Amino acid sequence: MAADRDLGVALARALGSGTPGRWSGWEMTAATGVRGLRLLSESGAFGSFAFTESNPDACAILRENVARFPGARARCADARTVPDDAPFDYVDLDPYGSPAPFASTALASVRPGGVLAVTATDMMVLAGAQPAACVRHYGARPVRGRLGPEGGLRILLAYLSREAESLGREVRPLLAYARDHYVRVALRVRERSAEAPPVGVIEPDRWDGPSVGDRGPYGPLWLGPLFDPELVARLAAPEGAAHPHEVGRFLSTIREEVTVDRPFYFEANVLASHLDLAAPPSLRTVEVGLRALGFHFARTHARPEGFRTDAPRGTVERLFRSLGAGDHSQNARVRA
Repeated sequence: MAADRDLGVALARALGSGTPGRWSGWEMTAATGVRGLRLLSESGAFGSFAFTESNPDACAILRENVARFPGARARCADARTVPDDAPFDYVDLDPYGSPAPFASTALASVRPGGVLAVTATDMMVLAGAQPAACVRHYGARPVRGRLGPEGGLRILLAYLSREAESLGREVRPLLAYARDHYVRVALRVRERSAEAPPVGVIEPDRWDGPSVGDRGPYGPLWLGPLFDPELVARLAAPEGAAHPHEVGRFLSTIREEVTVDRPFYFEANVLASHLDLAAPPSLRTVEVGLRALGFHFARTHARPEGFRTDAPRGTVERLFRSLGAGDHSQNARVRA
């Protein structure tokens, strides 16, 4: 998770650059406080940071850790209770498993215009392996299979959007991604406006994006953007990052992906197999073909063979079939 904490520092630096040292923060389920202490000491955005942990043994270590950092303070308490010193400019929720039990408190503890960051590691639930649990915990039917992780990310966003609405608030993603065994979102929290959030259900027989299967309907899902383009343009691997090259590569992909910020992605290998092609065309060839047809193309952080496009599925399939013959072979794919 060190690389993910690098991303958190990069995010806080980009967001807090206009008001250095003025933010207040709260890490709700802090454990030993590593994430929040890095944000406090490395981002330059925070003047104070509160840490809450309910486990007595972990809280004892947390108290020792925060004692070395001016502006940090620790509490042994239940994170489901709004602290007396709320609201905060930034709240971070990174529990073990589902963030759902803490979501309402988290949203209520962010000042209007502030930022909420949330991690979910219950991917068996969100990504479709335990659909009944997903309905219980998040009120949504999950997407199964290779698109399950992004489906889980969009279920989490839709859930947080609905929770925010119940509090008279709304959320808009700044940065939302699926990596390894978890999904993570950073949201701007504002007072609720008249604009309806982009939350909806996907009916497979009416959906012309990448195939999500035929066991729908799926959702509710967040069907809007995952990224804020202006923020993404300012993100950079921070000095002293634990994994600067990994973070740099990830951010480079996100900067491309933000240009085609649409729900779900195609995978060249999967699509070629579905169409009974001998080998998938290279992604470069696919990009050239889609752009020649007037559509956009971008690689995705979610899968190395994945790409996003605003072309409907039928157009993508016809392009793949046309590229499936001739010289567009496995060798071309490897060179891409």
